[in-house]
Amino acid sequence: MQSVQASASVIVTAVVAASVGIAGTLVTAAPVRAQECPGHPDALGTSRELVVEFGEPTRVGVMQYRQTLPLADKEVVLTFDDGPLPRYSNAVLDILAAQCVKATYFLIGKMARTYPAVVRRIYEEGHTIGTHTEDHPSRMQKLSAEKVRQEIDAGVADVGAALGDPKELAPFFRIPGLARSELIEQELSARSLVVFSSDTVADDWHRRIKPSEIVHRAMSRLQARGKGILLLHDIHPATVAALPELLKSLKEEGFRVVHVVPAAVEQIETAGAPRTPERTDPGWPKFIAVPTADRIELPAPDPKSFAAGYHPGRRIMLADRSANAGSLAAVTSAEWPNSSAAGLAATKAELPAPALQDYPDYFGGGATVTSIAE
Repeated sequence: MQSVQASASVIVTAVVAASVGIAGTLVTAAPVRAQECPGHPDALGTSRELVVEFGEPTRVGVMQYRQTLPLADKEVVLTFDDGPLPRYSNAVLDILAAQCVKATYFLIGKMARTYPAVVRRIYEEGHTIGTHTEDHPSRMQKLSAEKVRQEIDAGVADVGAALGDPKELAPFFRIPGLARSELIEQELSARSLVVFSSDTVADDWHRRIKPSEIVHRAMSRLQARGKGILLLHDIHPATVAALPELLKSLKEEGFRVVHVVPAAVEQIETAGAPRTPERTDPGWPKFIAVPTADRIELPAPDPKSFAAGYHPGRRIMLADRSANAGSLAAVTSAEWPNSSAAGLAATKAELPAPALQDYPDYFGGGATVTSIAE
């Protein structure tokens, strides 16, 4: 075990392997390594867990902050935003399960409330679940303090309710569109929520992007950095189509998946709200795997209820100095796909591009960001 980044106001404990002495360390279930993946001896697997202990809230991800998770060379943390959406979220879960890979999910409250069975499946299969607001506002940095609090607290409440036990919710939060502001970060700090930006992205929300291009962008940027948090979305058919090849490429290039987990299970306190009485029974049956085609799919929420935009006007230069970093700045959801839409065609998966005008201030002006926020 090693403790690092004490100056970043968070103590991150790396649980490396069963052979390392970890007596007294708080850990969750042991990571499943490639050779332990039933029926898939050549799977990518999950190499280790990274346990985050809290002294003070912190922020991670070099797209916006000076510090990130303490990863070794060739280590990657997979994260998925904006779900759940059954058609695609279940497919992503099937792919991850086949490779014994664990990821971190940032779920939207309204989506969790609509599709609680998928939330419980994510939890039952051992992934970490954080939150991503209630409605994914397109310009969260422009909201009033009251609205910011409402978005954070309602998202936490709805995802916790879908889980059945709010104490199983990780105190991890990703700001929609990475639209950070001092007000938002103050509200998250007041709730002891760790802010997850990212180290790189794969542009999987872009209109007409091909799965092969998602894989290429993800791998080239990870190779340039050597490691990092990768931001993906579990609501897009192109991401589903790209994921098997992405996991295969990660293994072939010697990358190892790290699973981020919270050090302690503590219920997140929302502003002015009392704690929910402690429960011994989470109130739902264990998830029983069934073929994806047999699962009931409800209509997706009204697209007008969610953000549909990003604006790349002001460039955020990533650590890998990507030539097209200008298109990486605003990570947000595209319009919700129709859950009855057919196909995951590898070369024809298309979704509407987010509207550029949604971020006139946060990403406006065309200037390159040369410094990274504390």
